[in-house]
Amino acid sequence: MDFTPTEEQAAARDLAARIFGDLSTHERLTAAGTGSDAELWKALCEAGLPAAVEDIGLLGLVLLLEEQGRTTAQVPFAASCVYGLLAVSAHGSAEQRERLLPAIGDGTVVVTGALPEAAVRVGGSGELSGVVPVVPWLRDATHVLVADDEHGMWLVRTVDARCEPVELTAPWSAGRLTLDATPGEPLGGSLGERQGGPEAAAAGQEAYDDVLATARTAFAGLQAGVCAGSVARAVDYTNTREQFGRPLATKQGVQLRAADAYMDTEAIRVTAYEAAWRRDEGLDYATHALTAAWWASEAGHRVVHAGQHLHGGMGADLDHPVHRHFLWGRQLDAYLGCGSEVLQELGALIVDGEGDA
Repeated sequence: MDFTPTEEQAAARDLAARIFGDLSTHERLTAAGTGSDAELWKALCEAGLPAAVEDIGLLGLVLLLEEQGRTTAQVPFAASCVYGLLAVSAHGSAEQRERLLPAIGDGTVVVTGALPEAAVRVGGSGELSGVVPVVPWLRDATHVLVADDEHGMWLVRTVDARCEPVELTAPWSAGRLTLDATPGEPLGGSLGERQGGPEAAAAGQEAYDDVLATARTAFAGLQAGVCAGSVARAVDYTNTREQFGRPLATKQGVQLRAADAYMDTEAIRVTAYEAAWRRDEGLDYATHALTAAWWASEAGHRVVHAGQHLHGGMGADLDHPVHRHFLWGRQLDAYLGCGSEVLQELGALIVDGEGDA
């Protein structure tokens, strides 16, 4: 394994760090409220960062999402790259790739995902019916990648569905998706191919598993950035805040708490890197993606709590930026699935003999 970024990955990461650092400021985040930052999204797309993911792979995307997480930047970068660019690139038909990838890359098409929900039914003519209570970034999206109750995947235009705003603890422009005989486009082929028997069903399940594992890996990378930003803010605060004439950082209890948070953050980062590297190399990575998701959920919970606690009373002040890391960390924890659920799925995969070699 070699997680050293390529020249292209490093250049994209550095560019992302500069754009996020310049535009995702505390003042701009406060002004944006719970919505996304359209100017920041435009800057990212004009810089070619979403489009670059097709070339720099999932590991490159994880590096970019770390930079987003450090600043809790309010843009649909993770969703559109995972459920749009990477999903269509890997599993879309030639026509879908030609039509959608350039538009996703330049930001005119934004895709989010209704995975791993399985409450959507498919009619005989390919119409979809069902309700997905919460879809992150739905209010920003032009398309939604929807999984049906048999794990087939469909691209649905948001203008054809009913999308109602839903507020989360983290500002992800979420919404409730209601499908009522809504037209859908099968990812990767025609409706006839989708209904083509066991072989088609197996191919659909494989695509679903890959997209879900990709999403878990990418959002674990986003959590690594959220946690790194929380730790960095805690270090800065405890080094400048004095108590009884000494910085808080000189106290052993504070040092130990910060050290534990740092090690947890590194565990999230390295497991996300490993899963992403394996996918880029064409290796099995299902258990590695679940491992990354488990660390991101369990350790991420601990880190953002530590970051808030190390700020003392300031950690509960909504005017202080550290609270965003807490809200993002807890929302990502819930989105990835609680640690015990992820661990149960990982154990079942290993027992069934389907774990990675």
